[in-house]
Amino acid sequence: MSQNTAQAVNTGRRAGLDQADMVAVALRLVESGGPDALTMRRLAAELDVTTNTVYWHVGSRDELIAEVIRTRSTQMATREVVGTTARERVVSAARNVWDSAFANRAVTSLAHQTGTTALLEHPLEVALAHEIEAAGLTGNDAAHALRSILSTVGGFLVGALRDESAIPANLRAPALWSKTEAGLDAETVDALSEPIDHASVFATTLDAVVAASISA
Repeated sequence: MSQNTAQAVNTGRRAGLDQADMVAVALRLVESGGPDALTMRRLAAELDVTTNTVYWHVGSRDELIAEVIRTRSTQMATREVVGTTARERVVSAARNVWDSAFANRAVTSLAHQTGTTALLEHPLEVALAHEIEAAGLTGNDAAHALRSILSTVGGFLVGALRDESAIPANLRAPALWSKTEAGLDAETVDALSEPIDHASVFATTLDAVVAASISA
């Protein structure tokens, strides 16, 4: 046995394997099986190493999750901001946060469960802040605009990403509205009894919130 091999056996470290390798495999586990699929034992099995090797390279599961989130966050930051006016570009930057959440549902769920949503979204939020400043706002005005927009995005994501299948059919909003007798117009009740088109309502609301702060 060579000295390097002996050292690898004694420390639990596998030669040629680094933290980036483990984070990449951990990210694939989350994307294919959801947040619950990411366990140290499962990761070790995927890499064909011992769990001690995993801990040696990445520390605790919390530290591993932070690196997974940070890796995906860096990848998400490459989304392009488009538009010819300041308002269009701010809307585009805000929509990047929305679109990224849907494109990375499993990672978004993991971040929500582990309190790392801010870490996941930070680069996209920085890009949004740059567009807000480019539109002429700085200081408290810029912060207020950013927080108003992010609150809108975040609020809609809660509803849009919620698993409706976990809610009994008779307790879902459309079912409750369909049985409402509160003196409302029948057409209003019928409309509210339809499933929510989150994307459409979000787009309308986002445009209004951005318009309140950013000149055309």
